[in-house]
Amino acid sequence: MATTSHQYTLRLFVLSCALVGSVLCKDLQADTYHTIEVSSLLPSASCKHSATKGDAKASSLKVVHKFGPCASLRRLGPSIKQPTHADILREDQSRVNWINSRLTSKVASVVGPNQVGQSDVNIPAKSGSTVGSGNYVVTVGLGTPKRELSLIFDTGSDLTWTQCKPCVKYCYEQKEPIFDSKASTSYGNISCTSSACSQLSSATGNNPGCSSSACVYGIQYGDTSYSVGFFGKEKLTLTPTDTFDNFMFGCGQNNRGLFGGAAGLLGLGRDKLSIVEQTATMYGRYFSYCLPSSPSKTGHLTFGKGTSAGTLKFTPLSTISEGASFYGITIQGISVGGKKLSIPASTFSNVPGIIDSGTVITRLPPTAYTALRNAFRQLMTKYPTAPALSILDTCYDFSNYSSVFIPEVGFSFSGAVEVNLDRTGTMYTASTSQVCLAFAANSDDTDVLIYGNVQQQTFEVVYDVGAMKLGFAPKGCA
Repeated sequence: MATTSHQYTLRLFVLSCALVGSVLCKDLQADTYHTIEVSSLLPSASCKHSATKGDAKASSLKVVHKFGPCASLRRLGPSIKQPTHADILREDQSRVNWINSRLTSKVASVVGPNQVGQSDVNIPAKSGSTVGSGNYVVTVGLGTPKRELSLIFDTGSDLTWTQCKPCVKYCYEQKEPIFDSKASTSYGNISCTSSACSQLSSATGNNPGCSSSACVYGIQYGDTSYSVGFFGKEKLTLTPTDTFDNFMFGCGQNNRGLFGGAAGLLGLGRDKLSIVEQTATMYGRYFSYCLPSSPSKTGHLTFGKGTSAGTLKFTPLSTISEGASFYGITIQGISVGGKKLSIPASTFSNVPGIIDSGTVITRLPPTAYTALRNAFRQLMTKYPTAPALSILDTCYDFSNYSSVFIPEVGFSFSGAVEVNLDRTGTMYTASTSQVCLAFAANSDDTDVLIYGNVQQQTFEVVYDVGAMKLGFAPKGCA
């Protein structure tokens, strides 16, 4: 499609500003806008393996979007349906609601042994998190001999679990054969009386149960998804050279929900049962990931320190006392089009903030979101608007354009860290006729601020948990 006259005018204006530095152009410098080819807003139907900075590291795992062409999960049977954009955003809001409730809630009731037997499941609906549809998958090995399993990785969860035979009550459809603990020479149940069993309370939000002296875990994700089963130990293989004996995980016997064909979940939170803590001797509580710019591309999840980009900048991690498993961050300001927004400092300092790999859309205090949205709209007045998409209220119709100019959005974190989002980290695309600003407001200014995964795309995001700091480096993957 030919470029419109508006695009030529705007492009010439941006170029002129860059060349002459006119006072009249001070609000529109060339480096404060992203030029985006509209055709690139939609993912490819085929997988494009991205060369990433994590590829050269021995402890790096390939990351794929669970519904993208790089993962075969979506090609399973009719029970695995690709969610609509409305589904994704609705499930995303459920996760956000849970995060807010988790920061003020108590540990839920005991998981009974009947929940791996023949009776109905009875896990409190308020425990656990919503996995949602914007999640990413890695493949790990479990057992002896090793069985490869595709697991959703999640910085907002702690317990790692997978479905296990004989699926006493129910197992949903998954990509790989269901793990058979009896076929592994390295599996063992954890006793009800062990200290490890008691740690499930903080890792899952439910007190553990007991069945024939075996520890029973239960975790719920929102109102519909859950896993209940035996808490066990097994050999975990992350790479051909990195293996871990006696890795504690959940062997699910009763599992239902929105897992999209993945075999379970890999918990990257801060609890003692998370994979970060269980591999601390080898990796020093240090990991990083890069989420690709599109579901049709690949990223990486890397454990341990490696050679990072020289542009890596660290901001302090903070501890959320009511929910220690979350990774706390402090946002101090937002800019749009190169101009810092006038937002009271108390808007950010009075609420907790976290970074979360499982939340799709960044959630801001209404005061901050309103300032961001208004500034963005002022710089996008030349483009026709489109209807709102669920929680996204600032949308545009780019169907008659070949390329567009999008104002750059930046975040200021504590420690004088400035992060200017990648061009793919600003907009959420349902179609070329409905491209929306990828931010949403919380219900009020006291809800937790959540830095979501759309805004993290293409950045190498580094978690140095031992040193309590979080790093960002641009162009970690494509």
